[in-house]
Amino acid sequence: MANELSGKTVAFLVANEGIEQVELTEPWKAVEEAGGTPRLVSLEAGEAQAFNHLDKADTFPVDETVETADVSSYDGLVLAGGVANPDQLRMNPAAVAFARGFAEAGKPIAVICHGPWTLVEAGVVRGRTLTSWPSLQTDIRNAGGEWVDEEVYVDTNGAGPIVSSRKPDDLKAFCQELVDRFAAA
Repeated sequence: MANELSGKTVAFLVANEGIEQVELTEPWKAVEEAGGTPRLVSLEAGEAQAFNHLDKADTFPVDETVETADVSSYDGLVLAGGVANPDQLRMNPAAVAFARGFAEAGKPIAVICHGPWTLVEAGVVRGRTLTSWPSLQTDIRNAGGEWVDEEVYVDTNGAGPIVSSRKPDDLKAFCQELVDRFAAA
């Protein structure tokens, strides 16, 4: 993976609390190992609190707030899961607009677990195929998308690819596809 993402900056959009830690840290590490620069974009300045399922885990420093973040400064977007994280993001108009901006610009998006809730809210799922945590399948279908139960799925039907996975067990495949698709963009 070394240097495939050299010169590329990837936004990791998270709420300040409720991120599934491994769904943040493993893709972050994959971006760094591929030579890219990950940046944590959140709703508020300070720190973001991650969780190991329902137990508090580590905190991570926020690089930029979604209010000041500019899609043109980034080459791709990663949306981690956890239940609370995307639920908070989809209720924040600036976060929804930021995610929508990547789809409208044709930039690659990688999303795992409950992360697609933000894309559903952004209105960018129609005509796309995604996988996710199984409880989101009705939301994805109701938003005009198709849901599949696969370890990783890459949809190329829109302006930019959407890489999606179901859960932490899928992270190895998810991270590899994320790097491959972001490098090709």
